[in-house]
Amino acid sequence: MRDKIMVIDDDEKITSMLRRSLVFEGYQVAVSNDGYEGLRKMLEFVPDLVILDIMMPKLDGWEVCRRIREGGFDVPILMLTAKDEVADRVKGLDMGADDYLVKPFALEELMARVRVLLRRRTDQNESSQRIGYADLVMDLDTREVWRGGQRVELTTKEFDLLHLFLQNPKRVLSRDLIMEKIWGYDYSGESNVLEVYIALLRQKTEENGGSRLIKTVRGAGYVLRGDQ
Repeated sequence: MRDKIMVIDDDEKITSMLRRSLVFEGYQVAVSNDGYEGLRKMLEFVPDLVILDIMMPKLDGWEVCRRIREGGFDVPILMLTAKDEVADRVKGLDMGADDYLVKPFALEELMARVRVLLRRRTDQNESSQRIGYADLVMDLDTREVWRGGQRVELTTKEFDLLHLFLQNPKRVLSRDLIMEKIWGYDYSGESNVLEVYIALLRQKTEENGGSRLIKTVRGAGYVLRGDQ
């Protein structure tokens, strides 16, 4: 599966050049020339890395970086700037950026930094207690869940049910299997308990306009699957 990179820069020549170069290297790429649009696209594209310009009108790169971090996204951020000043680099790193590159830059250096950041992210994910699918993220240590950067409050059983789906993305889970895993084989309570919890999970994960991820497969069970 190809890594996905989001480029946010108001200079269309730079976004066009980076798109061509990154696609040539085998990455999936989305671009935006505006900070607000970039944040909106992130929710749909869910990138593995963001290349972010600092000096942009309306919403500058520092504010975009801050909002990305406040939204719960741990995606690596490579910031671009025309000013080579220590104060700017420190500010960007304090805002949550992972690396910093001064314009004009050598394309080879940018590509090398992209590879390093993506490799570091892969290494961290292998030892991380976070799992996710699309824009849905679950932290197993803190038992917190986010959808599109927005916190989703779940009860213990809702969390456990969603965890089961996230462990088995795109796999159709039968009603019997889910009941046994979450409520135990000897459960003797309400017969529609699973349907009730599925409805609650859908309501909470779709509350801020998110598309439906937990789908019903008639006669078979339920599946965590996006529209792609």
